[in-house]
Amino acid sequence: MNKGVDIDPIQPLTGLLADIRACRLCAKQFEPRPVIQASKEARLLIIGQAPGLKVHQSGVPWDDVSGKRLREWLGIDEAIFYNPQHVAIVPSGFCYPGKGKHGDLPPPKICFATWHQQVLAALPEVKLTLLIGQYAQALYLPNATQRKLTDKVASFEQFSQLGIWPLPHPSPRNRHWLAANPWFEQTLLPKLKMAISELLFNKA
Repeated sequence: MNKGVDIDPIQPLTGLLADIRACRLCAKQFEPRPVIQASKEARLLIIGQAPGLKVHQSGVPWDDVSGKRLREWLGIDEAIFYNPQHVAIVPSGFCYPGKGKHGDLPPPKICFATWHQQVLAALPEVKLTLLIGQYAQALYLPNATQRKLTDKVASFEQFSQLGIWPLPHPSPRNRHWLAANPWFEQTLLPKLKMAISELLFNKA
C-alpha cells in the first residue's frame, strides 16, 4: 500500500474520482494532472497507456489524433465517447509521465497499484473492456505477457469471449503495423464495431 493514500474499497465512485483527480503521488517526478472518465452506469471500459502531452494540457482523455482514430475504430462519435454513462476511460497511468528517449515514458505503476482495483470495483455494469497497447495488456493479461502484441490482438476471438479486446495503440506511429496487418481493419474492426453497437445501443 502506498503511504499517503487511504484506501476505501467501498468508497462511492464520485468521491473516488475526486481523490484520483487530486492525487499528487508522483509530484516529484512530473507535473500531475490525472485524467479519468467514469460512471457506475458505464458498459464499455477503455484502458490505454497514459495521457500524452496534448491530453495533459486539455485534461480531456484521448483529445488528440490517436483519439480520433480510436473513435473511428469503435464506430462511435464524440457525444457517445465522452459520455461517462456509456464509456469509462481508465488509463494505465492517469498523468502524462513526460518524454523519454523513444517517446513518452511508461505509465507509472503506482496508478495501477493504488487506484485501479477500486475504480473497476465501482464499475459494475462494464461488459466489454478494451486493452489498448502493451502497457494495458501487461497489467490485465498477465498470462499473455510473453506473447507479442500482434499475437494477442490476433487472438481477439478468444479474448472477446471473456469480454476483453486487446488492441494496438491508434497512434499514427503505428501506421506500419496497420499496413503489415490488414486483417485488423478488414476482420477485427467490423466485429468490434458490431459488439460495441450491440452493447451501447441494444441494451437488454
